[in-house]
Amino acid sequence: MTVPWLLPALVLLIGYLLGSIPFGLLLTKATGAGDLRQIGSGNIGATNVLRTGRKGLAAATLLLDLAKGAAAVLIGESLVGGGGAMAGAMAFIGHCYPVWLRFAGGKGVATMMGVVTALYWPAGIVFALVWLAALLGTRWSSVGGMTAAVSAPIAVGAMGRFDLLPVTLALALIVLWRHRANISRLASGTEPKIGASKG
Repeated sequence: MTVPWLLPALVLLIGYLLGSIPFGLLLTKATGAGDLRQIGSGNIGATNVLRTGRKGLAAATLLLDLAKGAAAVLIGESLVGGGGAMAGAMAFIGHCYPVWLRFAGGKGVATMMGVVTALYWPAGIVFALVWLAALLGTRWSSVGGMTAAVSAPIAVGAMGRFDLLPVTLALALIVLWRHRANISRLASGTEPKIGASKG
């Protein structure tokens, strides 16, 4: 007898486990760059990896965090109809709240980009362009990430993909929540820009 919820549950679990792989932490430890949680902001994402001075490691972290989001979507969709959004959302949650790190993960921007791109690549292109424009224009990583995240639900809505509006809106709101300390520092004028030693 087939249990109807078993496969969807497996999709959610696979998504979460993929997303919870802390590539930034693993790469910095493996290359002798130290424990990322003790460097800069303590975040496990690419921006904090950049603070180690290892640009290659930062680029690798960005790509791997993006790839795990995209991979979760593709695997989920292959297992269950409509499972891509489910698995992608769980990969994002896994990155932000990994069980291995006592649920203290990253901000989720790169993983969200991977999820959005795999779900609907035109929106992924908008996400990437907005991220780069905001980052280069302000030199605040947080502004680039938050602006890009907010652009995703706007993009899918403008392109008529209303089926993707709930998941992209939910992820964007979580990204904003994860950046609440950055928002406070931006308001007080103390948010460091790219190239600063900490933040």
